[in-house]
Amino acid sequence: MAGSLTQLMKGADGGLALLQVLAENSFDSVLITDASAGNKIIYANKAFKKLTGHDPASVIGSSPRMLQGPGTDAKVIARLSSAMKTGSKFEGKAINYKKDGTPFIMYWRVLPIKTGKKIIAWVAIQREGSVI
Repeated sequence: MAGSLTQLMKGADGGLALLQVLAENSFDSVLITDASAGNKIIYANKAFKKLTGHDPASVIGSSPRMLQGPGTDAKVIARLSSAMKTGSKFEGKAINYKKDGTPFIMYWRVLPIKTGKKIIAWVAIQREGSVI
């Protein structure tokens, strides 16, 4: 089976189609940003709308910082920023805000997308949590 997946991924069309199906049908929010200093959003899946209330098409070109607000922990955001500066993976949780202003706890994992050693984009996998 692994050989079949490898073959599928080698073809640009097959690999792209597979990734699109995975992202669009994930229960988790998937957000991709470019690798520029502003980390502008270049992709958001349908689960992003369910999580945040923001329509995926309306956030293209925006910064994910639009989800932050007064309750967002600055120390967590500093850890995220540090990880991104060094090209490292990040995992964390923070209070973020839905489009209507409702606060929620977001757990997320941010990973670099690399071509060789160059970071070309970042992917964030996000889900809502609750206070325990």
